Amino acid sequence: MNSITDVAGVRVGHVQRMGEGWLSGVTVVLPPVGTVGSVDVRGGGPGTHETDALDPTTLVSTVDAVVLTGGSAFGLASASGAQLWCEEQGRGFAVPGTVVPIVPAAAIFDLGRGGDVKARPDADMGYQAAAAAFASGDHAAVGRGNLGAGTGAVVARGQFKGGIGTSSITLDGGVIVGAIAVVNALGSPLFSGAAARPSADRAAPPEGLNTTLVVIATNAVLDVAECKRTASAGHAGLARALDPSHTLADGDTVFALATGAVELDRSTEQARQVSLITLQSAAAEAVRLAILDGVLSAESVSTAAGDFPAYRPAGE
Repeated sequence: MNSITDVAGVRVGHVQRMGEGWLSGVTVVLPPVGTVGSVDVRGGGPGTHETDALDPTTLVSTVDAVVLTGGSAFGLASASGAQLWCEEQGRGFAVPGTVVPIVPAAAIFDLGRGGDVKARPDADMGYQAAAAAFASGDHAAVGRGNLGAGTGAVVARGQFKGGIGTSSITLDGGVIVGAIAVVNALGSPLFSGAAARPSADRAAPPEGLNTTLVVIATNAVLDVAECKRTASAGHAGLARALDPSHTLADGDTVFALATGAVELDRSTEQARQVSLITLQSAAAEAVRLAILDGVLSAESVSTAAGDFPAYRPAGE
C-alpha cells in the first residue's frame, strides 16, 4: 500500500467537517495493543497532549492511540474522545476498576480557515476517528490529501494546500517502517533538492501559525529509548522535505511506534548498532516521502478545483 498501514496491526481513521464555517478534522493512528512508543517535539510552537508520558524515564512504555488534530490547542479536546473509545475497548494502563488509555496528541493551527474560528474538533470527533480507525481493518488504504487533520492545512504561509501523506519502506529481514504526516508547514516543500514555488502569484497569503505532525510506525522490536531515537531520526526527514523547518512558528512533532513483531539482529553490539542505524535511516526517508506525498496529494485536488496554484521548481 506504500502507507503506514503496511505495518501489520496499524490502523488509521479520519473524520473531518467542511462548510458552514468548518475546515478541520481529526486523524487517529491506532496501533496493536502493547505497542511501544515515544515522541520528539522540536517545533517552537507546539500544541501537544500527554507527550511527557512517552519519555523513556516514565512509568508506562506503551501507546494506545495517537491523535493528530486541527483546531490548534482547542482541538486537543479530541484526544479525550479517542481515550474514551479506548477505555470502552479495555485498551489502556490497568488501574482499579478501569483502564487509563495512553493517548498522546498533537495539533496543527488551522483556526478560522473555514470562516469560523470556533469551528474546531471536539471529543466526539476524536471518538469517531478512533472508531473509524478500528473499523478500517488491517492493511487498509489510507486516505491522503485534504481530510482528517489535514483538512484545513496549508503550506508556505498559504502559498500551497497542505494535507495528509503517507509512505512505507521495507528492509531486509521483514522489517517495515511506515510514516504518516500532516503537513501544515511554514516552509516550502523540497522536490529534488529545490524549493517549490507557486506557478502564479497569490496576493496576501493568510496569516497563521504552522506545524508538521508525523507518526512513524515499525514492526520491529524496540524499547522506549530506541523509539525516542527513531522519532529524533524522523526529524531529519522533515528537514529534508521542508525549508525552513523547526521554526519558531512551527510545532513540528514526530511520534514513533514499535509493534514488536520482528526481532532486529542484536547478536553482537556491532550488529545491534547497524540494525538500529538502518531502521532509523529508513524512518527519516519514510518521513520525507510522507510529507511530499501529503503536499502533492493535497495540491492535485486543490489545483483541479482552482483554489491553489500548481507547484513548480524554484528558478524554473
